[in-house]
Parts: sequence; structure tokens; C-alpha cells
Amino acid sequence: MTVAATTLSTGTWNLDAAHSEIGFVVRHAGISKVRGTFGEFDATLVVGETLTDSSVTADIQIASVNTKDAGRDGHLKGEDFFDAENFPVMSFRSTGLQGEPGAFALVGELTIKGVTKEVELDAEFGGQAVDPFGATRAGFSATTTISRKEFGITWNAALEAGGVLVSDKVKIEIDAAFVLPTAE
Repeated sequence: MTVAATTLSTGTWNLDAAHSEIGFVVRHAGISKVRGTFGEFDATLVVGETLTDSSVTADIQIASVNTKDAGRDGHLKGEDFFDAENFPVMSFRSTGLQGEPGAFALVGELTIKGVTKEVELDAEFGGQAVDPFGATRAGFSATTTISRKEFGITWNAALEAGGVLVSDKVKIEIDAAFVLPTAE
């Protein structure tokens, strides 16, 4: 399968962070969901002649976590959860792509809190276009669900009615826009 089938131009693409978001969803107290985002991250997309020659890398700054609650954000940055002081960066390095060009699985190594695990993201190619300013852009979305315990994030609190405060399963949601640098 060639990249040409996706109409995606070959080359090294830079993340357009202003048009991208990395977020997560976790069940809280067994009855609701808490959403959060990371405000500081960077990624690079390398598109080769084939999907096998293509890759994605991403680094997320843990201290930029935002759940719209300063107290909770502080707890997440602390030792009970991400331990941002000792593990300031969460990273992803792709190891393969599977499936069709429009909807595919992006396989890679996710590192959180010093623990690396293979994950598979369900991904979708949104398309490639030239914007009114002449920049070539491409968009993607991807989701996966991980077990936070597998990454050494085990803090929890028992609820009086049964169950725990924070679910083990965390859904990761990514919307990414990339820009192909112009030749100078």
C-alpha cells in the first residue's frame, strides 16, 4: 500500500499545535466522566514512500495537564499519578501502521511515568489541503484506551457505596493537524 493512496505528500510534517489537541477521559466515582487535556506537546510525522516507511513521534509535557480544576491538576502532577517532577514527559513512538489509508491502526510504544507499553490507536486520516496562505496541511484523529495501572499509576480511593474513585481505564483522544514545511 503506498502513501499516494492517501493523497498525503511525502516528507517530514510538523505539528500545528494551535489546531491540535491531546485529551483523555476517565470515569470518576463510577457515575460521571472527567475530561482533561495537555496544553504543551509536540509531534512529528514522517511520510515515506510507503506506510511502512512512515512514522509518528510525540512528546507531551505532563505539567501542562488541565482538567479545569487546579487542585485535581496538582494531584495528577504529583507522585500519586504522573509524578511530573521525575517524569516530565509522556512520549509516543510509532512502530507500525496497519489497515487502510483512510482508517487505520497506528501501533507504537507509549511511555508514561518511565513505563513503556505497546498501544494501538484507531486512527482516521481527515485529508490533506492547501490553506489560503499556501501551507499544505493534513489532519488526523486517533483514540485508544489504556489501563493506567499498567503504567504504574495505581492511586485510588474506595467509595463508601462500593467501587473506586478513579477508573483504571483511560480513553485517549487525539486530534492532530500537521503542516508540511515549504522549500526555501
